[in-house]
Amino acid sequence: MNSDERPVGRSWLRNLPLIVILCVAVAGYLTLRDELSFETLRAHRDALLAFRDENLLGLAALFVLTYVLIVGFSLPGASVASVTGGFLFGLALGTVLNVISATIGAAAIFTAARWGPGTLVSGRLETSGGRTGRLMARLRENEVSVLFLMRLTPVVPFFLANLLPALVGVKFRNFLLTTALGIIPGALIFTSVGVGLGTVFDRGEMPDFSLLWEPKILLAIAGLCLLAALPIVIRAVRGREDP
Repeated sequence: MNSDERPVGRSWLRNLPLIVILCVAVAGYLTLRDELSFETLRAHRDALLAFRDENLLGLAALFVLTYVLIVGFSLPGASVASVTGGFLFGLALGTVLNVISATIGAAAIFTAARWGPGTLVSGRLETSGGRTGRLMARLRENEVSVLFLMRLTPVVPFFLANLLPALVGVKFRNFLLTTALGIIPGALIFTSVGVGLGTVFDRGEMPDFSLLWEPKILLAIAGLCLLAALPIVIRAVRGREDP
């Protein structure tokens, strides 16, 4: 192998984790979308509850591992997993386990993307001039606020909110912090749905997520978004006032 081929080989190896994630995500969507469902949970509810009563720590560990794999490989069923956390462990412990699992899975995608194409893409963006260079500079100034907004606004798919920060070179500690804190509101909502899931199943129904669009929920999320955006507004105003 000559010297020209080695960088290509190394580049391929660095991209391998992200390639594996994308391939598993596609395969999972095609094969597991009907398996990781509320129907499956309802069919196995008695066995899961019995196992929980006998081995709470074991089930919690298995739950976290499963949820991390779902998020880390972008498999279908993340919302089912979040609701399951509330169903099996209650609001407090379920929310904690949901947040920990989703954060670890998000960190795995971020790391794979950063280790692969992220370094190259962010390096090129950093050295580019013009409008792109100015946008990157503003992102650096408001990194935490922008990441919080990505987590709080439901219009940004979770996978993209994990991938894009790695490609533009945000700091890992800021990504981890804003992920862990920014997903708490959503985790609380989905976990609370799971707390009453047994009653819903007994009625022969499926979970109702219409509460996500209730005014009190939307207003709370809007308030958090405004709070996250406040530092950006303050810096923008100060920038205009500077001579």
